[in-house]
Amino acid sequence: MKGPRSTREPQYQRSIDLVSQKGLTTFGLMTNQAWQDDPRHVVFTLARYKFVAKMLSGRSSVLEVGCADAFGTRLVRQEVKRLTATDFDPVFVADVLQRMDDRWSFECHQHDLLAGPFPGSFDAAYALDVIEHITPANENLFVGNIVKALTPEGVLILGSPSLESQAHASPPSKAGHVNCKTGATLRALLDSFFHNVFMFSMNDEVVHTGFFPMAHYLIGIGCTMRKLSPEPEAL
Repeated sequence: MKGPRSTREPQYQRSIDLVSQKGLTTFGLMTNQAWQDDPRHVVFTLARYKFVAKMLSGRSSVLEVGCADAFGTRLVRQEVKRLTATDFDPVFVADVLQRMDDRWSFECHQHDLLAGPFPGSFDAAYALDVIEHITPANENLFVGNIVKALTPEGVLILGSPSLESQAHASPPSKAGHVNCKTGATLRALLDSFFHNVFMFSMNDEVVHTGFFPMAHYLIGIGCTMRKLSPEPEAL
């Protein structure tokens, strides 16, 4: 690092010291791209993670599905005792592991939820910006495999751009979106697996309980799990 090696006010010296000790923290692959193309989107994404972090505060073991570069995962890790992140793309998993910080460490594994549940038992799970990439024909399989990894008291949080927002989304933002939800359809999906579903709207970085068709983003929380149907017997 070039330039002065000490700050004029001593409380800021830790900023210099951290660079000397650990270097500068880098963005993840996806967050770096967002910071270049649309800096505001980074704020929106981190706000979603902060909401999840507060909802799951104190949980013992949490599963993240579809973590991508997991840049926002640290916000959840700060609030829970143990966190395991997964993504089906090995490129992003490798990026996460390369940037892992010992102070905020968590497990990160490649796993495709459409191929089967992730092994283990978790008292909460969340998937942000994932369900819209899962075809309607596979959404029950996807959510069902998440639920199979939950304890009976487990909680699931799903976040997705709203269907109504897609008319205003950019082509890169919409790429891969095959299953955006309305407030009603996201609730119905979670209601298939949980007795209690709590719905939230989101516009920019603000989470609220406003009118779903005017929301850019939707967040649903499912709790009090329904009894899962038994697996069909093999022929």
